[in-house]
Order: sequence, then C-alpha cells, then structure tokens
Amino acid sequence: MQDKTMEFPFLHKQSTRERANESTFSGFLLLGFSNRPQLETPLFVVILIVYFLSFLGNGTIILLSRVDTRLHTPMYFFLSNLSFMDLCLTTCTVPQTLANLKGRDKTITYGGCVTQLFIALGLGGVECVLLAVMAYDRYAAVCRPLHYLAIVHPQLCLRLVLTAWLTGFSNSMLQTALTMTLPLCGKNQVDHFFCEVPVMLKLACADTSINEAELFTVSVFFLVVPLSLILVSYGRITRAVLKIKSAQGRRKAFGTCGSHLLVVVIFFGTLISMYLQPPSSYSQDVNKSIALFYTLVTPLLNPLIYTLRNKEVKGALRRLLRANADVRGS
Repeated sequence: MQDKTMEFPFLHKQSTRERANESTFSGFLLLGFSNRPQLETPLFVVILIVYFLSFLGNGTIILLSRVDTRLHTPMYFFLSNLSFMDLCLTTCTVPQTLANLKGRDKTITYGGCVTQLFIALGLGGVECVLLAVMAYDRYAAVCRPLHYLAIVHPQLCLRLVLTAWLTGFSNSMLQTALTMTLPLCGKNQVDHFFCEVPVMLKLACADTSINEAELFTVSVFFLVVPLSLILVSYGRITRAVLKIKSAQGRRKAFGTCGSHLLVVVIFFGTLISMYLQPPSSYSQDVNKSIALFYTLVTPLLNPLIYTLRNKEVKGALRRLLRANADVRGS
C-alpha cells in the first residue's frame, strides 16, 4: 500500500506539535484533492464561481416563486422546494471544501463530519422523492388537464413535500447512526472532500458487509423506485401527447416536461454512478469528480435548465426587473 505521505505531500508539513496532538484529535482529515496540489488553486476559483452562480440561480427561482402570483402553482411550489434543497446541499459541502482548498488546515471536527453526512444524505433522499413527485405533477397537468387543480390541490402538494423531506431525513438518521458508530481504530484520513458513507465505511476496522448491503438496499429504494415511477409517468405522458393532433400542442406539452426530464437524467445518472456501481470499477479520483458534479454542478444546472427553457420563469424575471427599475426611477 502506498504511503499516504508520498501520495499527499502536505502531510509532510505537519509540525511536531501537530503530530503530538494527533492522538487527542477527535476529528477527521479531509484529503480532498491534496494528491494533486497544483489543482487546488484553480479548483478553488472554479468552485467559488460555480457556488456563487448556483446560489444566485436557485435564490432567484425561490424569490420569483414567492413574489410573482402567476407562479403560485403546484409546479413552481415543487420547483422552489427543489431550489431550496439545492441551496442547502451546496452550503453543506462547498464552504468546507473551499476552506480546505485554500488553507493548510484540512480538518473537520467529528461533529462537523456527522452533521455534513446527515444533511447531505438527507437532501439526496429528498431530491429523489421530490423529482418523482414533480413527475406526477407533470402527468396530472398533461394527462388530466381539466381536473389538474382538483387533483394536485394545495393540501396534497404540502403533504407530498413533507413526505419527501421526512423520508429523506429519516433514512439519513439511520444511515448516519449506522456509519458513525463503527469503530475506526485511530483512522481519521478521509480520502474525499466531504464526509460520505462509502468513504467513511473504508475507515472502519470492523466487518462492514452488513452496512454495505444495507446501503445498497437503501440506494435501490431511493434511486430505482422513484426513477421507475418517473419513467411510468413519462410513458403515460408520451402516450397522451402523441394523441394530440396539433403539432403546436404536442410541442407545448413536451415543453412543459422537457426541463424536468433533463434534470432527472442528470441527477439520477450521477447518483447511480456513485452508489450502484462496484467501488472497484473506478478510481477514487473519479469518485471525487462525480461527487463534485453532484454537489456543485447539478444544483447550478437545475435553475439554468428551468429558466432557459421556461417562458413563465423568464417572464416573471423580466417583470421583477421592470418593477425594480420603475421603483428606482420614481
């Protein structure tokens, strides 16, 4: 096995005092991209810019969904929840990553690691369920347009969103407890940029086969089941749209679903690559890159996809900008 001090040069720079304190340190060392120190500064700049744009984009969708009465519909209620979830996910992982990339101190406390693991896991589960809920909303809008508001009424919307959040964080509580109670036997070097279940399992000095089987089962439940429901919904949507005689009507119907379907492909494709492939099939650097895409790029793509492909959102943004300009001009 390669010596970590050879693979991660910054470990050589620990002072004598730091080494003396290692035995009392109760946190973790996030190695991140330290095996490629030449990438740390460019990564810091890119991640900071993407984080700012993601925060701006998702914040704009939440604001528009609140202030524009034309967007007070089930679709935008679900979309604003998705944007809020993306804001929480990036804020959970990115600030710690930026601090580790810029400074010499690459540690995270035990409590910080538990919190990060719990929140990231919970939000991932929430998004899986929420995307399935949004697919049902699109099914009702396209296949049952005359009864849409009666089917997807405000009380149902609230119950569906609460179910998504409760399901995601109930699973996260179980996963975090099972993972963080494993004996580590002094191992505290996490070969990742944030605390994630598969990586934390590698630190355990006990048999983790039960944990791995349980993680795979839960991953199937949160990935395969929602994805199957989404595919069923879109199968019925496609069948209904093809019956529309007007080409313009078909384009409009597909347009209302295209943005959501694109987000589904990106999100589930990324998570399936992370959780439903054997760890030996790709390197840890590839795993880090996929995780970085999921925690940073996907939350940026969501508002871009929904705003660039959605006339209602672009219209709401223009109305908000005009209203601000009128207030400043008066």
